[in-house]
Order: sequence, then structure tokens, then C-alpha cells
Amino acid sequence: MTHTSDITSIDLSGLWTVTSTDAAHTAPMRVPGDVHSALLAAGLIPDPYAGRNERDIQWVAQEDWAIERTFEIAPEMLEGDWYLDIGSVDTVASVYVNGVLVLDTDNCFRRYRPDVTDALKVGENTLKVLIHSSVAAGAIRQAEQPFFIPWSTGNSPIPNGNMLRKPQCHFGWDWNIAIAPLGIYGEIVLRKLEAARIEHVTTRQFHHVDGAVDLYVTATFHAEQPGILPVHFALGEERVRLDIGVNAGETQLTHMFRIEKPALWWPKGHGEQAIYAVRVETPTETVVRRIGLRQVELLIDKDEPGSRFALKVNGREIFCRGANWIPADALPSRINPVAVRDLLQSAVDANMNMLRVWGGGFYEPDWFYDLCDELGLMVWQDFMFACNLYPSTVDFLDNVAAEVEYQVKRLASHPSIVLWCGDNELVGALTWFDVSRENRDRYLVSYDRLNRTIEVAMKKAAPGAIWWPSSPASGYLDFGDAWHADGSGDMHYWSVWHENKSFDNYRTVRPRFCSEFGFQSYTSMPVMKTFADAGDMNIASPVMESHQKNAGGNERIAGTMFRYFRFPKDFPSFVYLSQIQQGLAIRTAVEYWRSLKPHCMGTLYWQLNDTWPVASWSSLDYGGSWKAMHYMVRRFFQPVAVAAIPSKDGETIGFSVVNDTAEAVTVKLDTWLVSLSGERRPHRSVEGACGPDKAEMLFTVFAADLPENTLLFWSFEASNGMKGEGHHVSGTYKALDLDASGLTLDVSPRDDGRFAVTALASGLALHVMLEADVAGRWSDNAFDLTAGERRTVIFTPAESGAVPQFHWLDLHSCQTSLD
Repeated sequence: MTHTSDITSIDLSGLWTVTSTDAAHTAPMRVPGDVHSALLAAGLIPDPYAGRNERDIQWVAQEDWAIERTFEIAPEMLEGDWYLDIGSVDTVASVYVNGVLVLDTDNCFRRYRPDVTDALKVGENTLKVLIHSSVAAGAIRQAEQPFFIPWSTGNSPIPNGNMLRKPQCHFGWDWNIAIAPLGIYGEIVLRKLEAARIEHVTTRQFHHVDGAVDLYVTATFHAEQPGILPVHFALGEERVRLDIGVNAGETQLTHMFRIEKPALWWPKGHGEQAIYAVRVETPTETVVRRIGLRQVELLIDKDEPGSRFALKVNGREIFCRGANWIPADALPSRINPVAVRDLLQSAVDANMNMLRVWGGGFYEPDWFYDLCDELGLMVWQDFMFACNLYPSTVDFLDNVAAEVEYQVKRLASHPSIVLWCGDNELVGALTWFDVSRENRDRYLVSYDRLNRTIEVAMKKAAPGAIWWPSSPASGYLDFGDAWHADGSGDMHYWSVWHENKSFDNYRTVRPRFCSEFGFQSYTSMPVMKTFADAGDMNIASPVMESHQKNAGGNERIAGTMFRYFRFPKDFPSFVYLSQIQQGLAIRTAVEYWRSLKPHCMGTLYWQLNDTWPVASWSSLDYGGSWKAMHYMVRRFFQPVAVAAIPSKDGETIGFSVVNDTAEAVTVKLDTWLVSLSGERRPHRSVEGACGPDKAEMLFTVFAADLPENTLLFWSFEASNGMKGEGHHVSGTYKALDLDASGLTLDVSPRDDGRFAVTALASGLALHVMLEADVAGRWSDNAFDLTAGERRTVIFTPAESGAVPQFHWLDLHSCQTSLD
């Protein structure tokens, strides 16, 4: 039996009430959670993602909202000191206990622990979090600045988001809904302060030449008065007790564990993901840090083109294959570990080993990085600043420094986090606004103050961790144009999308590491049907245009189709073809840049996931289904891959083999010439070797030797069992007078609830996309078949018991009416 005097914490999560301060709207609200989700569940607002409802609910962000609940305190519980442990409040808020103001917050990314001892009373207590409108708060803070601080109006239709330490994409982005959600996102717990509480647990590791590792575990304690605290440090079965004298304020204690024969943590595909659990225990709490033992270096040696940009893990250079990560949902209440694990697993299943957590969203929760640790996904971690200019006043920088200290100490022990980056595109943003172009010195100095604040706080919180000042950046204290300079550092290459250049343009640059590049497509038809009616299924309809947030995006998708394809016959074909051309664009870039290895050592495309159903650069639909591109990604990101790469003059086509593994491989490559009716005849077979971590050119053919109206098909198999296939078209697909593929499907239900679907072609079927009318995952998709060829793939419905209907699209069918 537990006596109330033994209670040391009360979990305050659960059902609260949210009310607008004018009392016009009130609803039950789950905490942690966001206000929009509560209002939607209560029927007070329509679904934000459906139709054009976005514009009809933007009033929510303009109101102040009180989130309130009661809790009981027994008389004997009032002994001692009590505090609230608040994980995340979004954003400018006042916290009251029984009407007493105990805290003002203004940073969504900080943990707050206000003392509430004097505000508590016996019996029923009221806790109220009054969240002020971010729209109003941003305007007030902008007016208080010594000079105007511009934000990216093209991304954020809700102004002044750069004034607040809040996810910047909440104010809109060129892929996000603009509704500025608000709420309480982290845990909120009433805790008793005994002798001391654990404020931080950090680790640092030193690797010896004999393989042994010294692991230093540092615990920071907070106390209100001096006292003695028994502390246990544990690593696996080893557990040590230390009694520490704590002072009022903060006290640190460090213990070293010696690990003679450590199991190392490796990125996916390079070794095991060994995880150790470190525990710090006091009589009232336990903090666990799941760590991996590994060494990481960033190589930026000078060379002839400029300087390298390569990550070395445990002494081995790793080519980084991956994508950019944005928040898993535009509404924080909808983010959960099960859905996020599915997204991360899809990244791993597509042969990725890195994600970049982009700087306009959240520092993700611990469980996100736990998943990355387990899956072997390296994380490039941005600090949360993106595409705007920011204040550099003392109060703002102090707030940022506290944010950085908390987040870095919280996260730096995760082995998956291999690099900390100061921001996303802030150096480029200096050139985007009239005021900063006209007074560059003022705004550059202001930026440098912010960037230096982040750097100093980060290095103090995690000595030895890797710091990179900005993305893109050509180097430390280099404020040049890293969108077009490819000799050093990391590059964002957007000329193909934003400047409407051809896919071939990807082969005009030689990045050392491309951390952003992308091409849009439409979200898949099943997702379209969740937000649009049949009458809206037109790319120029108001609903479709409201689900395209990039200015000119629809025109660019359509214009690219005119460049490469015959125009599609109907709306579903338009959607399908947009996804095929998206995959072809990114494949063109990745295959060429991988062939440059070790000159280029990383490609992270924009973007992995979506926050809501929208036309975007993602390879995964909102909800996690794979677009056509993601099936292509799995092929062109395979550790051993072969690509057909035309020369710049178009006269030759070289077959490049890239090997990201630690062992040499032998590759057998067969090529065929395929007619427009799908007949294939052997062309050339070659066998060659590729060394470990190398890219080699296997052989070259002359384009002039390829007969007109034929395609060059190829398949390969490597000695380690990896295999693949592809085709090359000289010129454009629209020049091909394709015959009908005669594709048929044979469907066989399986005992495990899955379906075997066999596709058989009587002609040439290019970019075959199999689709079901229920959500699910295909074992393969977006493939080619020649005449007489069949392929069986497995469809796994998302929900058991589903009986889907299947259909298909290919290049010929999408541009020709079938009689």
C-alpha cells in the first residue's frame, strides 16, 4: 500500500479542457496534444487537411487559449519542495497554479521546471496553461526589434514566425499547411524535490589504440539546499554507488567505466548496431541513456577542387545515402512512435543510412533517436533555424543558448547523431530580402552573433561532437554561395527544380556532399481521395491548388512532362507520371554523384516524408505509403549498384559500378537492345571487379551504335548477391512511338493475408506501377517488363482481411486511351 506521504510525483497528462479566452469555444483536450486536434475532435472545426479548410481555421492561431485541469493534494504531501516538470509548451505561455503565476515560457524547445511549492494547497488544485497567440506575439516582438528582421514570405504566409522559438514550418512552408498549431507537447508532471533532482546525464567516450573505451558519465544535479545524495551509476551489470554532497543550485558528478572489449555501433550496412544502457539512479528517479560506442570524424582536407566533406565512422569512410526528415505530421497530436517507426523503417528498407533532421521543424523526441540508433540510421541534426533572418538581441540569444544547452545535453549521447549543424540556409537568406541586401554588414553581423551563440553553447554541452556552421556551407566562416559552388563543404542543389533546368543539369555539378536536392510529384490517388471530391480531381482546381504550396509548382511539374513525355490522358495518369518523372530526376542526380566517389561522399534528397497530404518532394506519401520514387530509391541506393551514365556531349554511355561495402565485388553485367514492341536481343555482356568503397567505370558504349527506336536494357549481379536492372533512353520518352504493352495481372490470395500479383507483358511495359484500392505495401513496383516477361510481386494490405482491387499503369497506357 502506498501512502500519500510516499508520493513523489503526479503525472498530469490525460484529459484537460481547452477554452478560448473569449469563452466562445471550449472542448476536452488530451495532453500532451495540440489545440487544433482537440477542436476537431469536438466538432468545432472541420478537418484542416480536407478541401480548402486551411483558410477557415486560421483564426485558431489568432486566439489565446487556456488549457486547464485540476488535481488533488493530500495534507501530508505539502511537506517539502514541489516543481512542475514541463517537457514542451508551444510557445509563448503563462502557467498558473491556483491563480498564481509560476512560469512564463517563450521557447517550444526548452524544458521548464518551475518551483510551485508556495502555490499548492490541500485538496483540489487548478493548473492552467494560458497560451498566447503566436501571431500576436510575433508581431509584438518584431516591433520591439532595433531593426526589421525579415522572414521568408514565400514559405510562411503567417508573419513573424522568426521572432519565436517555435517550429518554423508551423507558419507554413512550401510543403506545409499554415495553421500555426499550439499546445502542450511534452510530459507535464508535478514532482517532489527530495535532496536533489537529475538535471542532465551526458556521456563522453575515449577510444584507445588497443580497442578499449573509457566511458565518462556525467550527472548534473539540482538542489534547493545543501545535502547528501546517494547516486548509483550503472552500465549493464556493473553498478557503482557514490554518495555526493550537493550544494544549492547545480552540482556535477562524473564516473568512468572502462570497457576492455567493446561492441561498436555502426551505421546500417557496415556492422552491428550495438547499444549499451547507462543508468544514473537516485532514491527518487532513474535516467537511462542508450548509447553506442563509436568514433566519428568529419574529413574536410584541402584538395585540388577545394576541400573534402566526408564522414568517417570507426576509422571507415561512409558514403551517406539518405534523405531529409521533416516533422511526421503538421498536427503534433498525430505524431506517434508506431507511425514514425514505419517511416524510418521505409528509409532503411530503401537502403538509406542517414537522415538529416531539417532545421525548420522539431528537435525530435528521444524515442525517435532511439529508433535511429537501433536501425543504424545516422542523423545529421540541424538546430531549429531555417530560411529566415533572426534577432540577435541579448534576450533572444540567451534564450537560444539555453535551448541549445538543453537539447544537446538531452540528445548528444545517441550514437546515431553524427553531426550538429547550425541552421538551414540562413547564409543564403541574407541575399533574399531587400533590407539585408542593402545593409548586408548589419545582417551578416547579426547572423554571425546567432551562429556563434549556437556553436559556443553546443561545444560546451558536448565537447568533441562535430559542428558544421550551416547547411549549405562551403566551410567554417565561409559565407559564400553553396547552392552553386561545388568544390567544398555541403551543397544544396536546386537548379533543376527552382530554375526549371533539365535533369541532365544534375551532371553539370560535382558536389562533395549534396545535402538537399529534390523534384516534386503529386501525392498518390488514394491519398488524394482523403481530401478531395471527384469534382476536384483536376490539377487546376482550387482544392488541388490549395494542396500545392510551392509557387509555380504545378506549372513546373506539367512543364517537365512536356519536356520529357507525351501529356497524360487523364488525372490519375497525370499523378502517376508526376511520380515517375520525380524518381527519374532524383535517380539522375544520385547515380552520377555516386559515380564520383570518393569526390562526392553523400547524397540526401529532399525529402523523405510529408506532414499532410500535399504535392511535394517526398518519396513517401502522407501516411507512409511508398510513391513510385521510393521503389526507385531502393534500387539506386543499393550498396552495390550499376548505373548507365551518358557523357556530357551525349556521345557515349558509361556503365558505372559503385561499391559501398568493405569487400571487393565482381559484377556480371548483361545488356540488351529492346525494340518499341518489347523484343529484346543480346547486346554485350561484361564482367568486372570493383574494389571496396570504390566507384569504377565498367565499360562504355557509343550512342551512335545504338539503333534508332531501341532502348538499352541491362541487368547485373554482384558476387555478394546484390542485383539490379534498368534501361537507358537516348533522347526523351515522348519521342518513342510505343506499342501497347498488353499487360495483364493474375492475382492469388495467400494464406497469410497477402496477395501474389503476377504481371505479364506481351509488349514493352515501361515504369509499370501496380496500385491497389486499399493502403498497403508492395514488395516491388515501378519496374519494366519486355515482351513475354512476367514478374510476381507481393502486396501486403495495411489492414488484415482487406480484399483489394488491383490495377496498373505504364508509360503507354497513361498517354493513350485504351479502346
